[in-house]
Formats: sequence, structure tokens, C-alpha cells
Amino acid sequence: MPLSHFLLALSVVFIWGTNFVVIKWGLADFPPFLFAALRFLLSALPWIFFFRRPAVPWPYLAGFGTLIGVGQFGLLYWAMQRDITPGLASLVIQSQVFFTILLSMAFSGERLSRTQAAALGLAAAGYAIVAWHGAADREAALTLLGLALVLAAAVCWACANVLVRRAGRLNMVSFTVWSSLFAIGPLTLLSLLTEGAPAWASALAQAGAGAWASVLWQAVGNTIFGFGAWNWLLMRHPAATVTPMALLVPVFGMLASALLLAEALPLWKLTAAGLVMAGLMLNFHAGRMAAARAPQA
Repeated sequence: MPLSHFLLALSVVFIWGTNFVVIKWGLADFPPFLFAALRFLLSALPWIFFFRRPAVPWPYLAGFGTLIGVGQFGLLYWAMQRDITPGLASLVIQSQVFFTILLSMAFSGERLSRTQAAALGLAAAGYAIVAWHGAADREAALTLLGLALVLAAAVCWACANVLVRRAGRLNMVSFTVWSSLFAIGPLTLLSLLTEGAPAWASALAQAGAGAWASVLWQAVGNTIFGFGAWNWLLMRHPAATVTPMALLVPVFGMLASALLLAEALPLWKLTAAGLVMAGLMLNFHAGRMAAARAPQA
């Protein structure tokens, strides 16, 4: 991979990692479901006029939009409002890797390899440490509800991954833009039912430039640039070269939260992060070994 391509990949994972801090900033001005609805509104408009609708059935777009919009980001924003720190959220959401593997195997009937089982065990140990502190440590800025919500968000993300794989080869930017249309309605309804019109009026009236910049960054920085650049790289380099860079997302997430929000990084957090990262790395190694054996099958 040329240096310029490496730097492009690094910029994407940097944006994805530091975005958890941006989310926290946005939640200071917008209630979570309204924030998510605005994010997907700006992910769809005006971009649908620039990207052709992908050649997939409408149910794929609707399913993906609902899973990502309501399931992943709706739950993530809700949790991050007061029940989990940005750094921990960036770490826990990576459990989607293992949920994706488990769901894919459930549909295909395959079994976990020993390496994958070991990777899952390491990550599970890391998340168990997070759960224990969420239950026992009142100063951890974490609740079991927050952990459960982010894990549920990761499950929704994994379901969306499985759906995308079944849809076939896609332009993911176009697919994301068009599927975002289907996230707006459910998120808006959830916001009205749980947050209420008065909260809308107050948030929209008081939101300043920083709040709107947070919303715009979710749509343009993460969706349009992030997905666009990532998939551009995947089309030019082997997945085994590009995808390991995603391991840096929780690293940037935890560091950014520590530097910009003064989130504490006690030993238990670092230990949990180390176990999860080791599990993710081992899982990538298992995937590369499986890919290497595939041509001989």
C-alpha cells in the first residue's frame, strides 16, 4: 500500500475513532433520538441527488437503514447520553465483529475455529471486566444499562453486516445514502414519543454552530467521506491489508476521550481494552489463515 493510501486509511479510522467525542459534544445540545434523526437526514439529503440508487430490492435498503439508524446509532446515542463514556463506547461497539461472525455461522452452519474461539474468549473477558465495573464501581461513569445498550447496538450493526453480505457487491456510499432515508422516519417517531415536541423546540432553538457542526460531521465526515474512502481503498487493496487498520478505532476513541473530555483511563480500562484488542487481532489472524487456505480447497 502506498504511503498516500496508508495515510488515507489512517485518516478514516481517526475520524471514526474521534467521532465518539463529537457524538458526546452533540448530545450536550440534542436529545439522542433527535440527534440521530438529524444525522441520517443529512446523510440522505442532498446526497441522494448525487448517488444513483443501488440495484438492490427496497427491503434491503429499508432493513439496513432501520438496523443502522435505530438499532446501531439510536441505541448508541441513547447510551452515550449518560450511561457510558465515549472511550468505552468506542471499545464495546467493536463487539460487532464477533456478533457478525456468530450470526454468519448461524446461517451457514459453520463452526468456530479454535483461533476464533480463543479470540472470542479474550474479547469476552475484556467485556466482563467492563461489566463488573459497571455494576460495582459508582465512579466508573458506566452503568450496566449503558453496556447493554451498546452491546445491543453492536448486535444491530452485525445484523446489518449480514444483510449487506446477502445483498452482494455494492457501492456502499450509495447504499448508505439511500438506506438513510429509512432511518429518518422511525427515529423521528421515537424522538417524538420519548423526548417530545417541547424538547425538539428547545434543542433546535438553542443549538449553536458547534451543535450543528457535530450533526454535519456525523453525516459528511463519517458517512460520505468515511465510507467512500474506505471502500475506495478496499477496491484497490486486499481486505487483509485494509481492514486491520480498523483496530485503531477504539485506540483513537479512548485517547481522544481522555485528551478532550478528561475521561480517566484506570488500569481496569486499559486491561479490558488490551483483552478486546488482542481478541480482535487474533480474529483478523484467523481470517487471514482461512483466506490463505481457501484456494487449496
